[in-house]
Parts: sequence; structure tokens; C-alpha cells
Amino acid sequence: MWRAVANVLPRAEVHGGRVCCLPPVQKGRSLLAGTIRHRWRDAAPGVRAARPLSMNPGIQKVEALDAGHFVRVEWEDGSESRYPCVWLRDNCQCPHCFLRSARARRLVLEDLDVNIVVKEIALADRKKISITWPDEHASEYEAEWLKKRCFSEEARAEMREDLFLPDRQYWGSDLQLPKIPFEEIMYNDESAYKWLCTLKKVGIVLLTGAASRQGELVKLGHRIGFLRLTFYGPTWQVQDKADANNVAYTTGKLCFHTDYPVLQHPPGVQFLHCIKQTAAGGESEVVDGFNVSNKLKEQNPQAYQILSSTAVDYTDVGVDYCDFAVQCKQRIIDVDSRGQAVRINYNNATRDTVFDIPAEKVRPFYAALKEFDDLLNSAEHKFTYKLKPGDIVTFDNWRVLHGRQSYPSGSEVTRHLEGAYADWDVVMSRLRLLRKKVLNRD
Repeated sequence: MWRAVANVLPRAEVHGGRVCCLPPVQKGRSLLAGTIRHRWRDAAPGVRAARPLSMNPGIQKVEALDAGHFVRVEWEDGSESRYPCVWLRDNCQCPHCFLRSARARRLVLEDLDVNIVVKEIALADRKKISITWPDEHASEYEAEWLKKRCFSEEARAEMREDLFLPDRQYWGSDLQLPKIPFEEIMYNDESAYKWLCTLKKVGIVLLTGAASRQGELVKLGHRIGFLRLTFYGPTWQVQDKADANNVAYTTGKLCFHTDYPVLQHPPGVQFLHCIKQTAAGGESEVVDGFNVSNKLKEQNPQAYQILSSTAVDYTDVGVDYCDFAVQCKQRIIDVDSRGQAVRINYNNATRDTVFDIPAEKVRPFYAALKEFDDLLNSAEHKFTYKLKPGDIVTFDNWRVLHGRQSYPSGSEVTRHLEGAYADWDVVMSRLRLLRKKVLNRD
């Protein structure tokens, strides 16, 4: 999929699952063009895996294997795929088993025989296979549908990329902040697609030229689907407030943090719209939490293990959109099954005084957290910029930690940002729909 959209993404190359930055483009230019190349790992010796990107695949031969428990498909390009029969039966596409109007399975699992085998199998005009099961139920599978769902390592990697866009471009103080005009993403599908692809890959995009008034984020929410409602409302105003119920509503320095780790499912994407900016101070700071996590893992694996395994208590109590008393446990670094960071949950302001771990583990935890925090604040990792009225910074709240430099207080409001959240499910849904429109593909 990346080959088809290389011209909309930041400059990066992908090597063996790692993202390597290319030499930066000229300073001041947006990072919205580049080249993406993939190098997939070889298939098992002696087996030529199916090429998942082949258009209009044709089937050369089909046969049952392993006493009928597998179906082997030999493609016209010489590759092959093997499909477990229990999976084929579970995914029968006939009207009795599949509701096409909802794209949902009708077959209930209690009716599925996990030991099912093929009774008969036939090839129809090289574009479809037909299977008769022991109970005489008949299923048909289109060649293109089958090849997209090949179980080879290469095909599964291709499908993961296509569905979830997992590639990342890491950055530090050398970030060249991607920029797109607000009006373009609002009314041009290709620009909106560029925005969301870049947001997913780089983690941050600046939208420019919005009106300097409240309400622009509501429009942005409608563009992607809808905003995330929280205890601070559908949108919220970041400005100096008396008796502030959040440290952001002061003029003081904000250290690097992700928003809302006190929620079981923190918001995935954050929007901050600059309506008014102070003349002195108030600069914004961001850091790539995934990049810093990787650095921590390299230099101190034990610290990484502590932060990715220790449940930290968070709390938030107050009144805003409604009254609230929220408690949650989160690991500072959430990791996947491979030990790779997938979400940062770090907010020093709402980290609770309650700490539900044995006393002897407290000091090692603080040492690990301090080392992580020092890396976040190192000059090589953080990027500083100043929002102008009309700017909307959009960023991955699971990855990018943000902060703010202090600014002078006054008798009037001198700095005003409007904020909002969206969930990654909503953002990725819009991205997939835009991809279908822009690239004319499913």
C-alpha cells in the first residue's frame, strides 16, 4: 500500500522493519513527499510464497492436503498458498453463512466443526474454487479474495501494513514539522488523506490558516467523524484560569506528558488550536516517545523493563463538564508481544500519591523513570516551536509527549488554545475511507 502513496508521506526508507530517515529536506519545507521501499523477509526454503500484490490472480491448480484438512492453491505466477479447511468453512461467503449487506459472518461458532475436512474440491475457470463439505454444504471462494488472505509470512505482513499502517518515522530535535493548510484538508480528500497518513507515520502534523476563533475543532471532528467526549467536555479551553482544575490552565511550565493516562483507554489523537498567543514565552515542545523508548531500551534494558511492567496509579478528581473522580493503573511504556512500545502513559501531574507496589521496588522505579524523563528532555530529542493564531497542531497522544514553556500572567487572557481529542479508531476509519476514494481501491 505504501508504494501507492509514497508521494504523500515524509521522506523515509523502510529497512527490515526499521524506519530510517533520509537526509532532511530544505529547512522550512513541509515533509509531505518521499520514497517508501519494502524488503520482506524470505519465505521458508523451498516454498515460494504467494505474491499478495498481484492483481487479477489466476489459479493454476487446487488440491486437498493432509487428509483433507488443508487446501493448497498453486497460482499462475508459480507461487502457492495453503489454507486450513476450518478457516475456509468458517469464512464461507454464501448468503446462509455471510450477511453481505453488513459484511458480517452469520455462521455461529457452535455450528463449526474444528476438525472439518474437504469432501470435494473443484477449480472453476481459474478465478474461483468450489468446495463441498461432508454435510453437502457448498462454498465458493474468489481467487482475488483468497490471495489477499494468504497465510504466508509475506502476505500477512502486507495485510497488516494495509490495514494498520504500522510503519513509523522516528525523529528528534531535527524534526521538520509537516504542515498542511487547514482549508485543504477540510475540502480536498487527497489533502485529508495526506494529513492522516503523515499523522500516523510521523505522529504530528501542523494545520495552518484556520480561523482564530472557537469552533474550528468541531469542524475538524466532523471531517474525520466525531470528537472524543471527556470529563473536560467535547472541546476545552487552555488559558490561565483562577482556581484551575488542571495544571494546563495556568501560566506555568508544563513538563513533557501524554494526556489522560488516568483513563483506561486514553485518547489517541489530540488537537490544539491556537486562538491567541502571548508575545513572550508560551513556546510548545514535543518529543517522540517511541524514539526515546527505543533509546532507553538500548542504553538501559532493565529500566525499560521496569517502566514497561510496573503498573502506575493515576488519579483525576474535580468538576468540569461534569463532576468526576477517575482512577486508573497504567504502565509508563505499553508494549506489544514483541516488546515494542505501542503507547506512552506518562503524566507527572496526575500520577497518584498512591503507589501499589512493594516498598523495595519504589526506588528502582524512580531511577528508571528519571532516566526516561532525562532522555525526553535532552536537547537531541525535543523539538520546540511556537504556535501562531490559526495554527492547529494535531498529534498522536499515544506517542508524542508535549509540553509548554511558561509565560507571564496578566490581568487579561494573553494565551488561548482550544483543545479536543479523537480516538485512533475514528481517525483510522476515515483514513481507510479516504484511501478507497483517493486510490480507487478497497
